[in-house]
Amino acid sequence: MRKDDMIDRSAIAVAALMLAAPALAAEYALPEDSAVLRPGANVELAEANCQTCHSVDYILSQPPQKGHDFWAAEVKKMIEVYKAPIEQADAGKITDYLEKTY
Repeated sequence: MRKDDMIDRSAIAVAALMLAAPALAAEYALPEDSAVLRPGANVELAEANCQTCHSVDYILSQPPQKGHDFWAAEVKKMIEVYKAPIEQADAGKITDYLEKTY
């Protein structure tokens, strides 16, 4: 067998493997989101605004009992950096909810 024929066969084999690989990829069923926001005043604003962009797990992963300044900075960051569509009037209420609840 000539060297060129071996290269051609190798190229065909590699191409066939590359085309078949996606068919072999496993599909995973993700579990349903089970985390929920804790009850409290203005929880509905947090549900409507915060969960639009991220899961409740993001809130639960924050350090506990960090206080008003921490949560105000987080809400401000979500609005200014990540462009969260939170009304300014709701930002304070969401901050208060997060401060008192987490």
